[in-house]
Amino acid sequence: MTTARDKFVIDFDKHTLENRIRLFKNSKYDDDELHSFFEINKKKGWDIRKAWELLQNISDNDLKKYILPVAYRPFDNRNIFWHDALVWRTVKRVMKNMLEENIGLTLVRQVKASRNWSHCLISGQMIESTYISNKTSEIAYFSPLYLYPDVQKENLFNYNKREKEPNISADIFEKLEKIYRRCPSPEEILYYIYGVFYSNIYRETYAEFLKIDFPKVPFTADENLFQGIGNLGKQLADLHLLKSPLLDVPIARYQGPGDNDRIDRIDYKENEQRIYINDDKYFEGISPKVWNYHIGGYQVLAKYLKDRKGRILEDAPHYCRIATALQKTIEIQTHIDSLYPEVEKSIINF
Repeated sequence: MTTARDKFVIDFDKHTLENRIRLFKNSKYDDDELHSFFEINKKKGWDIRKAWELLQNISDNDLKKYILPVAYRPFDNRNIFWHDALVWRTVKRVMKNMLEENIGLTLVRQVKASRNWSHCLISGQMIESTYISNKTSEIAYFSPLYLYPDVQKENLFNYNKREKEPNISADIFEKLEKIYRRCPSPEEILYYIYGVFYSNIYRETYAEFLKIDFPKVPFTADENLFQGIGNLGKQLADLHLLKSPLLDVPIARYQGPGDNDRIDRIDYKENEQRIYINDDKYFEGISPKVWNYHIGGYQVLAKYLKDRKGRILEDAPHYCRIATALQKTIEIQTHIDSLYPEVEKSIINF
């Protein structure tokens, strides 16, 4: 999903976003004035007047229906006005499946030669195309775990009581059932894949291939190993969705005198294991490994603060949970690596 105008259609606050879209919809400006006032760049193939006209079919009260949560960057969820009038590519065929309870994997097809592959992250909602990297060659592809039936456009937001189907080939279920003598659930398969993709050994073993194509999944013929890696993959998924009980005791603390919570700078001091956001306030308990941890093209903790520089930090506990999730991820990756070599000994041929 690509907006081509993030600053206009995406916002931290859904009420601010709704008011901005309403102001645009009810504006009497001419085309050039609309571009100027709302700071929307002109783009070939997109007509601001046509966008304005499309919105006239929506009542002011119904605008909020199109404001939905979006996974914008790692651990950074925002709000998007998800409508074809203003979003360049809504990719409804894929993203509509996230309007109901669902999870999915974000991957990339290519990685810059200078990067190590770490381009995998789960999400419980729609994602923006640069969710895990802002490089053009590393655009995010999203695979929902479940697919919901197609519905008429006017019922797009009404998926209740509709059957869903796993977005996994029937051949995989049949092969695993034959070997394991039971049929794994779609969630079990997803968590196993997630665990494998977070193995440092897997990433090193297939480093060159991972730069040029989607990652391949080495399914083990050992069901106990499948379950073991899957359990660790589920722990990772819960951490990355920020719903794990392991986050209830954060490793980081927000400290400092006064009430100045404005992010004026981002300064990590390794000897203190602190991240300063201004002269007074800081997060402590951040090890170098956690500070330097990357998901895709982003240094996670630095990116989160950088995108909020000049703003008041309103979610210090959330940031502490992110740091904790990264610390626990590093620990779980070590456990996965202790198991992964056995996968290579008994890979299923599909």
